[in-house]
Amino acid sequence: MKSFTKTLQIILIFFLLASVSIEAKGDKNNLRLLYWNIQNGMWDGQPDNYTRFVAWVKAQKPDVCVWCEAQSIWVTNSDKKLAKEDQYLVANWDKLAKRYGHKYIYLGGHHDNYPQVITSKYPIHNVARLLGSPNDTLVCHGGGWATIEVNNKTVNIVTIHTWPQAYGYGVSKEDRQRSAAAREGDFFRRTEMEYIINHTIGQVPGASQQLWMMMGDFNAPSPVDNSVYNFPKDDSRFLTHNFILEHSPYIDVVKQKNNGIFIPSSVWNGKRIDFVYATKALYDRVKNASIIWDQYTTPVRNAQNLGNFWHPSDHLPIIVNFDMK
Repeated sequence: MKSFTKTLQIILIFFLLASVSIEAKGDKNNLRLLYWNIQNGMWDGQPDNYTRFVAWVKAQKPDVCVWCEAQSIWVTNSDKKLAKEDQYLVANWDKLAKRYGHKYIYLGGHHDNYPQVITSKYPIHNVARLLGSPNDTLVCHGGGWATIEVNNKTVNIVTIHTWPQAYGYGVSKEDRQRSAAAREGDFFRRTEMEYIINHTIGQVPGASQQLWMMMGDFNAPSPVDNSVYNFPKDDSRFLTHNFILEHSPYIDVVKQKNNGIFIPSSVWNGKRIDFVYATKALYDRVKNASIIWDQYTTPVRNAQNLGNFWHPSDHLPIIVNFDMK
């Protein structure tokens, strides 16, 4: 039965991929978003100078890309750190983006090796780089708030990547087991989300009537998928998305546009933890949206079993088409 369900799911995913690709073709009023957590700066793409990666991105014909984990960190097929001078990304995103047709790049704020980068066919304007404050709420991987202009319409883009661990941020190694058991990581993610909402869409009058999108690796499941997870309703793992659903005008685009079909975005844990949210004003322009599971993007476990390293990534990309006429 499980095998049949898995096969059916894969058929549905490929059908969704085909519909997303076909509808976008040749439409000058279409805004095509590609979001992907590319794991360690597309660690998989380093040996061939990102040739397969660039070819795949070009084939998708995106107008805007949002890349999570957009910095080179490790030697390929190893967990040995790259020397600083050998880290191709983030410094060379302009060169890499030009290879798939994007002229403009934007680097969000970040404290560590896991920034988000936006590349675009349209000029990108910074509004704020989201870092938080050690004396208030720290945004561990940082984030960004930028805008683009499409057909004389301003589109706000918020990028995020929240804390990934069950234990709390900054907890000592000796205390991590206790912290994880108390699910302190869930509560930290919730504080990050509150900070991001309050410092972006939450501070703009009339934002619910404007064109806003927010996307990233939330490292948290949503209660809207609980028919799959069967967690208790008050499970702390839902805190991050509960805050979004209760305190912002955002709509979960992939969930609403796929008739309840569940597609995990992180194959190694079987959960949907990558999301694209949009205000109703922008959501009403969504033609289709899907998590993309194809021959190239399907994660394959690294042979050396290094951490959670996969090829080409441990996450799946999301493509959304918006009607901007």
